[in-house]
Amino acid sequence: MKTNIGISEENRKAVSTQLAKLLADEFVLYTKTRNAHWNVEGPDFHSMHLFFESQYEELDEIMDSVAERIRMIGHYAPATLKSFLQLTHLGELTERSNDSLGFIRELVEDHDSIIQFIRGNINPFANEYGDAGTSDFITGLMETHEKMVWFLRSHLK
Repeated sequence: MKTNIGISEENRKAVSTQLAKLLADEFVLYTKTRNAHWNVEGPDFHSMHLFFESQYEELDEIMDSVAERIRMIGHYAPATLKSFLQLTHLGELTERSNDSLGFIRELVEDHDSIIQFIRGNINPFANEYGDAGTSDFITGLMETHEKMVWFLRSHLK
């Protein structure tokens, strides 16, 4: 059945395209956070292992909500590694040691990048595409990332 939610197909497509990029970014960040959880070493191993686990669990929920939002507005979510790598703004892992601070620095940069991407879409979603719901949705995601990166950044002080 055709999606008829008061937003034109053209506008829903434009929004879903941006959400697909966000989903790819979230997936790459999730994978990098999982990597930190699996491979962190050093005297703070146990606490950081648990910390990274809490972060990737939150990212897992975010990924699911972004994919579901894409479906709510009548489009299909990308769901292959190939599509995620084509859509993401984030780079793959850089060469560094496996200490917690190395992982944290990289994750901070990625969260900051996602926050900037989201922030750049809040007003266009509402004002250009008439999708206040998705604008509100990504505003909440931005706030979640801001809290997550605050927790990460606090380790660097």
